[in-house]
Amino acid sequence: MRICLLSALFLLGSFSAIAQFSKGDKMIGASVGSVVVNSGSSDISVAQIGSNTSRITNFNININPSFGWFISDKTVVGGAVIINPYNNKTTYEQSGSTYQSDKNSNFSIGLGGFARHYFGGSGSMMPFGQIGVNFGINTLKTEGFFYGGSGSNAYKISYDGETNGGFFANSTFQLGLTKMVGDYTGLDFYAGYNFSYNKNTFKRTTLRDNGNDGSVDERSENETTTKFTNHGFIIGVGFQVFLKGKKK
Repeated sequence: MRICLLSALFLLGSFSAIAQFSKGDKMIGASVGSVVVNSGSSDISVAQIGSNTSRITNFNININPSFGWFISDKTVVGGAVIINPYNNKTTYEQSGSTYQSDKNSNFSIGLGGFARHYFGGSGSMMPFGQIGVNFGINTLKTEGFFYGGSGSNAYKISYDGETNGGFFANSTFQLGLTKMVGDYTGLDFYAGYNFSYNKNTFKRTTLRDNGNDGSVDERSENETTTKFTNHGFIIGVGFQVFLKGKKK
């Protein structure tokens, strides 16, 4: 297995092509997104309530395809699609019974535009600078419950909520290079700066059942609007396919 991996890395490093872009060429690619599926559990012991087990499962995927056109031999302009679903669930158990559960589901989708300029002449290592702007909408849904007390003082609290009019926008500036690994394919390595803005209005309803008999004894609702900005440093890897334009 190790020999095969070393051989593959050797071939990738030794097989390179010389890039020669022209006006009218196309660039199709994507940032190397992440697909994460996690699950785990932990045992918690508290003197007042005994032993508990916490279980966590989550799922996260980032998909960012892009398509660009060379408007000159060194400059590309294009667009991108942003898709990011995320789910997380945490449960707490005691003596085989679940007494608390919290679930979050988030989905973001948006569009973006970018402009990239390659510096220098043709070669297998092509440095570039790139600016981009993305914007879109997101939704967040939550639900959960908690059982507390005992005997005549037992109760259940349940809740659910969702966002209304979630919006995000960000702008990026990147410096990097494209390493050509074939006549029409290249790997991007880049680092840069990211500024992002998010706004969400979250509505949540909470129900309390005193005595745990299935009736609703208390009900409360609240609405919270959050706005926040973020400045960050980004580093990443991408994959590009270059297609020759039609010859006139």
